[in-house]
Amino acid sequence: MRSRRKVEHIQHVLQEPLSNADFSDIRLLHNCLPGTSGSRVELGTKVAGLDLALPFFFNALTGGAAGTEEINHKLALASRHFRIPMAVGSQKAALEDPSLEGSYRIVRKTCPDGLIFANLSAGCSLEEARRAVDMLEADALQLHLNAPQEMVMPEGDRDFGGWLRNITEVTEGLKVPVIVKETGFGMAAEQVGMLAQAGVKAVDVSGRGGTNFINIEAGRAGFAAGELADWGIPTPLALLEALEGKSGTVDIIASGGVNTSLSMVKSLALGAAAVGLGALPLKLILREGVDRAVKELEEIIEGIKKYMALLGARTVTDLKQVPLVILGETGEWLRARGFPAHKYARRDFRQLS
Repeated sequence: MRSRRKVEHIQHVLQEPLSNADFSDIRLLHNCLPGTSGSRVELGTKVAGLDLALPFFFNALTGGAAGTEEINHKLALASRHFRIPMAVGSQKAALEDPSLEGSYRIVRKTCPDGLIFANLSAGCSLEEARRAVDMLEADALQLHLNAPQEMVMPEGDRDFGGWLRNITEVTEGLKVPVIVKETGFGMAAEQVGMLAQAGVKAVDVSGRGGTNFINIEAGRAGFAAGELADWGIPTPLALLEALEGKSGTVDIIASGGVNTSLSMVKSLALGAAAVGLGALPLKLILREGVDRAVKELEEIIEGIKKYMALLGARTVTDLKQVPLVILGETGEWLRARGFPAHKYARRDFRQLS
């Protein structure tokens, strides 16, 4: 059942057009005296204490079913090329059936020196978390939250009561950093604060705007999602919520339809430490092959550099000082929630390095 579901998820993702989150309410101020150039831009960043060569990585995707070993191998080849982390899909299938471990282990085999993120549900035990990390010699563990998806699946879980307790036990008992991620429905400030108190090193907001697992699960089950299809917090709002709710050294990752150079730059300018890419690399690699996917991702990287140069931002840290204005429904949401949108507009270009 679990393996068949993984294959069906990939099929549904490939059948649907790529979804892009709407960042049109976020307006970056033009800098007519940028004082830098694309050749001087540095794209390195840090997430959960780990150094990233680029401000994006391949987010949790697949494994644990027929054909997924080859998919993970191809994704790992691209992540190795860019020297960026790669997260595997949920390893629960391999914990239940060790014969499926190869579909995950291929990532470490392909990237012996790369950063690899293990992945399990927030409902896992500490022992399961340790086994998942050991399976990949992983550098971090993602714990995913997917209550709406589970509620739609006929065979899904209906008990989410122990998640925060489990997360706390895993963060306290695991030697590698823990990243908690949503699966397309976003996070609010209150929950991000709770996760920070639980000891996680990063949260991935994974807002509404990318792959919609409510629609996928409804399609698998043969019914329409109806009103639930619009459930969740849109990605830009989830990112802003998370930034308001964070505390200490918790890093915020933007994902959920953040697929273009401009949306990545806007996410980083708002305050994200990095961007997680899911459907985009999967579609590129399976439809066009690794070489073509690498080329298209390189074009996105060049786009990021161009926008940063135009803004006068030499580093990702500089981007967080760039003035921007938050308009429309996004601005209304922030005001209704009592969050100060004006602080972004009152940044000063003169603070850039």
